[in-house]
Amino acid sequence: MGYWDVPEGTDCVEKTWITTKLGTALGLVGSAYHIVAFQPESALAAVQRATSATVTMASMGAIFGMATCLSAQARETPEDPLNYFIGGCTSGIFLGARTHSAMTGTSACLGLGTLAFFTKVGKMEGWRIVGPPKL
Repeated sequence: MGYWDVPEGTDCVEKTWITTKLGTALGLVGSAYHIVAFQPESALAAVQRATSATVTMASMGAIFGMATCLSAQARETPEDPLNYFIGGCTSGIFLGARTHSAMTGTSACLGLGTLAFFTKVGKMEGWRIVGPPKL
């Protein structure tokens, strides 16, 4: 079952689990590229770097999934793209707290919130990024 298969505002645990898995995968891939590009001094340093980045991304995924679902339930508007903005912004705030930077948190809140908002709008309106054009 995929993220879009679960109705908005229902089964928050399932949606959060899916976004956590996605965040973990992105964290692992990003960590691998970072370790190759900037080789650490030791294997222990590499494991610490990979663990830190992966846990951060997994946490951001979990926060996004839970905040989006709870926002949809609390606002009683499950299909509203603003729920996705709230979820993305909440994840960005977590990133700012993680890096101890208000500027990072603010920028990530706006950036991730806007990206999530337009992802939901695109899904609702049938936007396509890849694939053959509709004729």
